[in-house]
Amino acid sequence: MISIGLYVNLTKTDALRRVEESARRLRLLGAECCVEPEVLARTTPDVAQYLEPVPLEEFDKFADVVISFGGDGTMLACASALLHTDIPIMGVNLGKLGFLAEFSVDDLESALADVISGNYRVVDRSTLQTTVTVNGTEQQIYALNEFVLEKHGSSRMIIVSAYVDDHHIADYRADGLILTTPTGSTAYSLSCGGPIIAPSSQIFCVTPISPHALTLRPLIVPDNNEITFILNEYSDEATLVADGKQATVITPGQRITIRKSEFVVKLIKRVDSTYFDLLRAKLLWSVGGIS
Repeated sequence: MISIGLYVNLTKTDALRRVEESARRLRLLGAECCVEPEVLARTTPDVAQYLEPVPLEEFDKFADVVISFGGDGTMLACASALLHTDIPIMGVNLGKLGFLAEFSVDDLESALADVISGNYRVVDRSTLQTTVTVNGTEQQIYALNEFVLEKHGSSRMIIVSAYVDDHHIADYRADGLILTTPTGSTAYSLSCGGPIIAPSSQIFCVTPISPHALTLRPLIVPDNNEITFILNEYSDEATLVADGKQATVITPGQRITIRKSEFVVKLIKRVDSTYFDLLRAKLLWSVGGIS
């Protein structure tokens, strides 16, 4: 019997109803399901009776597959909690664009059947890691989409020196700097003028946020390089953000070295679709085009 973890963002409209519908359908298909205890407490009794309460961080002990109900932010939270596992994640989009959570609720019934029958493919997505000191303790921080070093508590630009391995790239006066993976290239980096990167590419991109010098453009670098950001001693403080969540405050003179992590996130994709199909659908590239 296949076991499935159902992870849900309860702030999304209709999220709980969609989870309950999915749990009922999966039970009919012969699967057993788990949810977080706080989700179980809010489900109707007829569904709750055959759901197992399991904390998200322990889903891998119960489930063969995890289905995330929400948006891309929900997927990022799920991926972060399960980073040290090999469990594949399927994203059901209850948000807006949904590059990571690409399965539509309109096709949910067929998608669930495909999961049960194994009619899907799994792709590996690279992640980033860095070591920071938080409250006097060193911590490993990981990101699937991107790390962002941005201004903190001030409207003034920050000054950051960037290096690839030991090679000086530039000194940036900007609102911040983004280091994005191919997966994150359609997120914050894209809104700052960064390129869309096919997810199988073995590269990262350094994207400045509103740089003072217009000649400072996004820069593609191999993903086997270490990227170092040094906050200039005359700069204001900055904030290090990992996948949209603040990691720590960075003080002038502090160095941040980011590298490719040994961990990958496994995402469930349709057998009959490609990344370019996803781009065309999400970005409306074929609207008004030649059929």
